[in-house]
Amino acid sequence: MSRFLLVVPPLTGHVAPLRAVAAELVGRGHDVAWCGPEPTTSELTRAGRVYPAGDALEFAVERRPEGLRGFAALKFLWEQYLIPLADAMVPGVEKAVAAFRPDVVISDQQAFAGALVASRRGLPWVTSASTSTELGDPLAAMPKIAAWVGKLQEDLRTRHKVSGGDLRFSPELVLAFTTVSLTGPIADAGAVRFVGPALAPAPPVGFSWDRLDGRPLVLATLGTANAALGRRFLSECVDALAGMPGVQGLVVDPTGELLSDEVLIAKRIPQAEVVRKASAVICHGGHNTVSETLASGLPLVIAPIRDDQSMLARQVETAGAGLRLRFDRVKAPDIRGTVTEVLTEPAYAAAAARVRASFAAAGGVVAAADHLESLPR
Repeated sequence: MSRFLLVVPPLTGHVAPLRAVAAELVGRGHDVAWCGPEPTTSELTRAGRVYPAGDALEFAVERRPEGLRGFAALKFLWEQYLIPLADAMVPGVEKAVAAFRPDVVISDQQAFAGALVASRRGLPWVTSASTSTELGDPLAAMPKIAAWVGKLQEDLRTRHKVSGGDLRFSPELVLAFTTVSLTGPIADAGAVRFVGPALAPAPPVGFSWDRLDGRPLVLATLGTANAALGRRFLSECVDALAGMPGVQGLVVDPTGELLSDEVLIAKRIPQAEVVRKASAVICHGGHNTVSETLASGLPLVIAPIRDDQSMLARQVETAGAGLRLRFDRVKAPDIRGTVTEVLTEPAYAAAAARVRASFAAAGGVVAAADHLESLPR
């Protein structure tokens, strides 16, 4: 038996794959504990043993300014989120390591505190790359920005008396919850192991399945963190799908403000089950939604908002499994035309099926747990 400490940020998409891995490890007889900002970490993991590390309310994604794009968004992410989050989490991670005495620390790629504390204590640490954003070195063509990111990390390591390399990549093991069929070839894979999505069961959500009428279903969702920001886009989706009598539209509106007689509107849905019954998905490019959709072999229409979503949209387009739209400018006719194309052109579904096959072959949570068990102690 080994003891694994999972260090995570208060972000749904980053916790979700590790929940599935944690369940697999526990099933194999290992001891697992979590560490992250509270109370969100406990809410997202639904685990019995969570060590607090920072205040989740201080780092809630809803507090980020709306409308940040390009370098402004990247600057805010690093200077106002990732670096302060690491500083805030280190004391709690130190206490968790002292109390739990893990054999291995699994640190989410945006929770640098796990890598910092493990490195300082000489513990093996593993990177959980919940998205493929960093795997292809997106800043390689922007050396000044790459140097700026490197300096931020260097200052962070200096503050916490840690030497070493990039905190985003463990030299021992990087679990990448995707496949090369989606990311494209990686120039320097190093310790990266592509295991495909780790899709954990979600909490049960009520849904009236009898409302589905048998027409091809098109789901539109922007995840859990974009309710207010996404109202205009979702309204355009309602108008677009209402003008497509050959399909049935389902729009997830957490605010409950949208109304329609032609399109189904729901505040919450059992997303994984609904996706399995759909024919296409419109989304913002969140990694979990993209993974669930492609794991079902469905084409995507993606309107990225921020962070890694633009890269994921580009990967989906390059793989041929969907098309991209402008989130802040697109209108109903554009959405309608794009949905029609991915539904009627067989190449999109064929490409999505190829990615689905690669996901299945990668091994998912079983492969992830196998890699973790094979680490030298």
